[in-house]
Amino acid sequence: MAPQYKDKDGGVVFTFNGSWVSWAHTVIAYTAFLSALAVGIHLHYHKIVQNEFYGYPDEWFPSVSATIGDRYPERSFFMIFIAITSGPRFALVGLWYLLTRKPNQRLPGFVAFMGVFRTLTCGGWTYITSTDDHDWHDILMISYIVATLPWTTGCIALSPPNPQAIKYRKYLAGAFFGTLVPLVYFFIQHKVHRVAGAYTTYAFFEWALILFDVAFDAVTALDFATFEVMVRDVKGSSKGENRSDVPSAVLEKEKEKATGGLLALPFTWTQALDTAADVYHGFVFWSMLTSLGVVIWYFPLWHMGISGFEAFVMSTVSPFLLGIGPLRSLVTSNLRIVHLLSLVGVASYLVVDQVQRLIAVGFGVAMACLGWAATLHTETALDVRFESKVLGWMIGLILSSTAKFAWYTNNPIWPIMHAENGGWNLSGLIVGVLAALRFTRRAPLTSGYAPTQALPGSALLSACGVGGLFFGLHSLLSDTSTMILWVWEGFPIRGPYFSTHGWFTIAAMSLGLFAGVFRPNLAGSWPTYAAGTVGAMLLTFYSHWTGFYGGLALAAYLMAASVPILSNAARRSPTVTFGLGFLIYNFMVLFHVWVVAYAFVPGGPLVREHTDWIMITMMVLLGAGVYDHNASLHRSAPGRRPSPSQHRKYFGLSTIIVNVLFLCAAFRRFPANDYKPYHANDRLLTAGIWTVHFSLDNNMWSSEYRMRDLIKELEVDVIGLLESDLQRIIMGNRDTTQFLAEDLGMYVDYGPGPNKHTWGAALLSKFPIVESKHHLLPSPVGELAPAIHATLDVYGQLVDVFVFHSGQEEDPEDRRLQSEYLAELMGSTPRPSILLSYLVTKPLKGNYNNYVSKKSGMHDVDPSDWDRWCEYILFKGLKRVGYARVSRHTITDTELQVAKFVIPQSEGESLALESLSDEQRNRRVKEEEVPEGWRFPALFRGQGVRGHRYHVFKEPRYYDAGQQ
Repeated sequence: MAPQYKDKDGGVVFTFNGSWVSWAHTVIAYTAFLSALAVGIHLHYHKIVQNEFYGYPDEWFPSVSATIGDRYPERSFFMIFIAITSGPRFALVGLWYLLTRKPNQRLPGFVAFMGVFRTLTCGGWTYITSTDDHDWHDILMISYIVATLPWTTGCIALSPPNPQAIKYRKYLAGAFFGTLVPLVYFFIQHKVHRVAGAYTTYAFFEWALILFDVAFDAVTALDFATFEVMVRDVKGSSKGENRSDVPSAVLEKEKEKATGGLLALPFTWTQALDTAADVYHGFVFWSMLTSLGVVIWYFPLWHMGISGFEAFVMSTVSPFLLGIGPLRSLVTSNLRIVHLLSLVGVASYLVVDQVQRLIAVGFGVAMACLGWAATLHTETALDVRFESKVLGWMIGLILSSTAKFAWYTNNPIWPIMHAENGGWNLSGLIVGVLAALRFTRRAPLTSGYAPTQALPGSALLSACGVGGLFFGLHSLLSDTSTMILWVWEGFPIRGPYFSTHGWFTIAAMSLGLFAGVFRPNLAGSWPTYAAGTVGAMLLTFYSHWTGFYGGLALAAYLMAASVPILSNAARRSPTVTFGLGFLIYNFMVLFHVWVVAYAFVPGGPLVREHTDWIMITMMVLLGAGVYDHNASLHRSAPGRRPSPSQHRKYFGLSTIIVNVLFLCAAFRRFPANDYKPYHANDRLLTAGIWTVHFSLDNNMWSSEYRMRDLIKELEVDVIGLLESDLQRIIMGNRDTTQFLAEDLGMYVDYGPGPNKHTWGAALLSKFPIVESKHHLLPSPVGELAPAIHATLDVYGQLVDVFVFHSGQEEDPEDRRLQSEYLAELMGSTPRPSILLSYLVTKPLKGNYNNYVSKKSGMHDVDPSDWDRWCEYILFKGLKRVGYARVSRHTITDTELQVAKFVIPQSEGESLALESLSDEQRNRRVKEEEVPEGWRFPALFRGQGVRGHRYHVFKEPRYYDAGQQ
């Protein structure tokens, strides 16, 4: 092309229009992908449509990753052209920066940085395939997708006044992010549910994502038409001149609407640091509050009854101290000291002694509740500061739930965590000190009670609202898997799954919170309360997706209602609203415990199994808060001046960042479902039963890592865990099975959910769980006895596994009824079966003869083992080849029992095993007489490792499996 300005600028020898950079980028990028697709289909069609489960004709279109990364020469076509694309790509980012930069604006530089970062990460996941290094491929791919959000929204926010370009960007960005939803859905259908053809549908959405991504950047051709390279702006767009027929104000509003204004606000480090400090300090509060129940629970757990340490639950009522005049003045004048003292709860991990650690946590929680109540009350004089504190408090809860998801339902700064089990306590403490200093950098606006004593309404009703609100937030929203496990009913999966749908809860919480901020009167209205009540009802009485949708509605409502309820409470006497409010919250916590712990507390049978009563009480309390909010709203003086919105944008951006962090963790935790047993060549199944005592070891540390190590070293393929339901406030709303399943590569059935009022039974399996059903066995007097009946696909044969926890010794009639129920249940299946159980009976006596009987068809793994009372393994239709008992050390109070079985090749072989006499079936042999693959690990012989060793027998027992 001839230089347009050759005569005017004699040094210019070549020019071209800037739009050619965009077209070159678009054409070469599309060529890279489409050439690989064409070559792949031509040369390796059947191979690239084949996935881990299905091939042609069930799957008939290849995914992007299979096309570009698996085979030669299509991989080479793609890599060559994508390398060529990098030149125009860097030029595109550079021209965009030159076009959009303006004095005193940082956003163009940030967007340009994200553009360069995306380009580099694209090269990373392109040239490092999942076959080369799966972890780095995923890290770079996640980074690319995460960087796409600020790149697209930033480009929209910075768009020159070109209405056509703005329209295309909005449509393509919406299509890109909208495609992610069905993309994830069909990937779950393929990976988790193994639906034939789902991967082909997923592939189409994956290819659409590529097309939309490249097309979004192609729109720059409309803007770069103003450039000539060597770069000269011939139309003045970079100077902000408007050459379109649409007024600039209209276009700016369009851009503001498309980005929510988040990227248009002026950036200041002061505001950013204040926002980060508020959110992190809120995170620390929720971390300490949610840890209090766990460390209290340790004591009645090991005392097997009320210990007296339960009184520390009252740590939260410290705002009552604000009713004492001198103390109130002391607290409000020294809020920085109070908030810093609250960090004693975070530092408590340094205390080894369990009682002293509990005291430290209780003190920290007391200071935190006192400090937050006083802070909110003193900040009510200025809307902006007050709203910032409320937003920081509530987004801190969202961040806490996100951290728990990333740490498999443990919080990394809890006092039950330390470096040995994944804790980040020291880092959390250091950041906590800095956040507390920043959080309290401004002096309180009032030194005592704010002048709001004439506010109409009732402080008592407001306190009820605070109590119901904090109980709802803590019991249901402090972990994203809680409500999912409420509606969980086993396999096949018919509802949400904790690792793939947890973000739905975070999204509902985020949307609800900002709905409450922007429309507080609507959030505090009766119609919205009615919607929240319907959600609570659906969550309580329905399972699967219906119940979960109700839970999402309730989550959004609780977060929305927090704004008007806390705003109303803070303007009254904090002694009543927060002191009494936390007292009501404590009552709800005890109520929440007693519905399942009724056998151990005075008056417990009165509330036995009444989670529905808890939900009703919670909603009544919230209704009292709503009533008081409306009373004060309707009868008070004219409305307060709305606060400026800039701080809201910072908190909105921080919420988006937290959501993105959650999605990154969710991508990392996505189930692989490629699990393999330890000894597949021997058709061996190693089964275990373990009562894990709620995953707290003898020293009050979370025990998942130690449990993981022992299960892995014993090469257990299928294990039943008992006393495993941790989804309650007193247990931290945790779920040990998530970490164990994902770390060990196992499928997991949580068993009866937390709303089923049991202490829990769970099943983990290296083999696919074809179907599972949950049972609550007859328990007219004592605690409920949970059971799981699961059917596994073991080397192509269906095997039934039962996991069962019997009632307590104090309730003999319960145990008799349960033994008869389970015997009938086990006898109802003709398939080979295993029982992994806690039976509370002596061998060969009493109810034992119901479990081991003609009715059940089950045999004892070793009838000569007389030293048992609780744990038993029974079986039928299988070759039992080994049995061992392994000491627990300090992990729990019960040993791990393990048995090895060889899976029959056919139904006839299984029937032949059942025809053996007891003498033949139980004939023991020496270890050297069994194949090496059948033997237990030698690691635990003698003194063993880490306190784990073969005990009782001193060595494993082996049995003759050959007589038929």
